[in-house]
Amino acid sequence: MINQLQDYNPSGVGEINGNLLGLPCDYNSANLIVFAVPWEVTVSYGAGTANGPQRILDASVQLDLFDFDHPDGWKQGIFLVEIPQEIIDKNNYYRDLAAQIIERLAQGKLLTDTPDLTPVLTEINQASQQVNQWLFTQCQVAMNQGKQVAVIGGDHSSPLGYFQALAAKYPNFGILHIDAHADLRDAYEGFEFSHASIMFNGLKLPQISKLVQVGLRDISHDEVRMIDESHGRIVAYYDPMIKQKLYGGTNWIELSREIVNHLPEYVHISFDVDGLDPKLCPNTGTPVPGGLELEQVFCLFRELVNSGRKIIGFDVCEVGDAEWDGNVGARVVYKLANLMDLSHKQ
Repeated sequence: MINQLQDYNPSGVGEINGNLLGLPCDYNSANLIVFAVPWEVTVSYGAGTANGPQRILDASVQLDLFDFDHPDGWKQGIFLVEIPQEIIDKNNYYRDLAAQIIERLAQGKLLTDTPDLTPVLTEINQASQQVNQWLFTQCQVAMNQGKQVAVIGGDHSSPLGYFQALAAKYPNFGILHIDAHADLRDAYEGFEFSHASIMFNGLKLPQISKLVQVGLRDISHDEVRMIDESHGRIVAYYDPMIKQKLYGGTNWIELSREIVNHLPEYVHISFDVDGLDPKLCPNTGTPVPGGLELEQVFCLFRELVNSGRKIIGFDVCEVGDAEWDGNVGARVVYKLANLMDLSHKQ
């Protein structure tokens, strides 16, 4: 496929051509390269997010391309690299192995009580690291060609290799993290690269100077303690506190600007869809009552762009294996693609 965007009619019928939104561009001609990571080996509740990238792709061709923030955003060229079948196969294999460990833990047994599963755990951790390395390499190659990069998971462990690639390019950047969970657990359930450990692992990178988390409402004592003892490196906006302020008359625009002011000039957005109200993502891996409205989150992102900060990347994770979830996920991906492009034009 060559770049045919100059002759493309954005008001026409979306073409099913294997690319996001049916856009007629390829890797070489697109400005934004999107990598799918169909990986959910360590999920501990609901499964299906490994199929999230396919659901997003399928739904994306039904979207109209006019975007109120960036009407010509589609012209940048957005290209989804083919969803890797090898990772799908590995995910299916290691997911079954991980389920054995999770089941033992659910029965009240400790990992030390199951020495027969120790080699299995080691193998899973190694496989997860291989996925991280694959993504790191893919992202770095694209970024070295001057491309913008985004990632679609999979569970929220998916973007770690991407974080590492960003850290190799940017000496100081922040993460704006939308999530019901803090994901600050150290090797949750023994899995070094657990979906519940992505921000714990990300913060091992000194280049990530600030983590601002919004929508948290299902969190452990240890995670709250880590936030409180981070000396401001982690800033949490808990969902109950957000709601209390809004119910008391606080303006969301003002609160959004307060959130944004914690972030440095360069920002990665890490969007776990379970940060939203579950009506928008009912089939996500770990749905939690409460949460944010979609336009509420988009408003926050607009304020980020309006502040003059640059969106250097984004990931969208935990989209469930259902048509509605894919529909919402596709809209999130397209909005973030346009806002990232817009942030570099201002």
